[in-house]
Amino acid sequence: MACLLSAGIAGCQTAPDKQPGKPSNFGEDAAFLSQHLKNVVVLQLPGDSSRVAVTGDYQARVMTSSASGDAGNSFGWINYDLVASGKLTPHINAFGGEERFWLGPEGGQYALYFPPGKPYEFEHWQTPGMIDTAHYAVKSQQAGEVTYAYDGTIQNHAGYTFNIGVERTVRLLGRDAIAQRLQVQLPEGLRSVAYETENSITNKGDSAWQEQTGIPSIWLLGMFKPSDQTAVVAPFRPGADSRKLITDDYFGKIPAQNLQVKDSILLFRADGKARGKLGIAPGIAKSGAGSIDLANNSITVLLYEIWPEGKYVNSKWEEQKEPYKGDAVNCYNDGPLADGTQMGPFYEVESSSDAVALKPGEARHYRQVTMHFEGDRAALQALAMQLWQLPLDSVQQFLQQK
Repeated sequence: MACLLSAGIAGCQTAPDKQPGKPSNFGEDAAFLSQHLKNVVVLQLPGDSSRVAVTGDYQARVMTSSASGDAGNSFGWINYDLVASGKLTPHINAFGGEERFWLGPEGGQYALYFPPGKPYEFEHWQTPGMIDTAHYAVKSQQAGEVTYAYDGTIQNHAGYTFNIGVERTVRLLGRDAIAQRLQVQLPEGLRSVAYETENSITNKGDSAWQEQTGIPSIWLLGMFKPSDQTAVVAPFRPGADSRKLITDDYFGKIPAQNLQVKDSILLFRADGKARGKLGIAPGIAKSGAGSIDLANNSITVLLYEIWPEGKYVNSKWEEQKEPYKGDAVNCYNDGPLADGTQMGPFYEVESSSDAVALKPGEARHYRQVTMHFEGDRAALQALAMQLWQLPLDSVQQFLQQK
């Protein structure tokens, strides 16, 4: 979560705990969003119980989804109080949503979130309007699919102004497409919802982007509901130096009971009670990160593209020696700040494209698929073993650590 990328922040807006009477399933979430927003689209396919709610009011953001129709569990975390207020807040508008479109880098000499000449301090940090308050217009729509477009400008910390065209398509996937993308045989008895987003940024300016003045990248962030029985799962390529390419001290070292790193997979506690963030470098990152929620018997999987030799922007709030050696994958667990306030609770799984020096008219494309599965323990166990060779008992043991 970008508002939380600097230790010691006390100025983030805090959402009150969810109270009785707030939406409790997908249908109620969709109705709530339609009540407070003007541009909500619910994607569905004939004869399929999966649903995905998208809004152009929040930059073509996927707000939430369901594997079981309107009465089903709603997977995305939504900041109900902020949405209902109709107001904007300083620094960032954390409306929630299980996949939002952003741009990187956040910090550093090419930061998109700090004005030229200002220090990397929270009072100067501001999410750019084109990825925070702008309304994206529907370009086209058909059954199970909607495309949005927006043209805007952003100035980075180095003083360079980017003219960027954004296009974003959200497409619902059927069960056959899910199995094909995962390349596994889906166990019987699983309910599923999955959607693919195709994202592009186009250089709409009259000069080529250059490393010495900064290059933006596509950044997709998903906010999900935490529980005491939820763990983020992130695979990586094993090797002698793999551990050195996993950053686990963004907000101080993540304690051992909250992070388990094995030879080729890590587990990260996602209870919304202890603030921490980790990152995985592109040289070892693998597609297929997600989470296992044993409280609600569900598995989430994110598939995304990785370029192991690509240039990935560094978002740390500092002058950087290596501004193009950042993370390809990030995971975040929300928790109270030093003053006791908290924005969530939620947890995040994030992915980024590499940064490409586009010529005028050129575009960078980036795709991600988000999948949710619900079912009994036997079906979930079969899926977790196919995806990650991960027994659910191992996840349970990790979560029981004190």
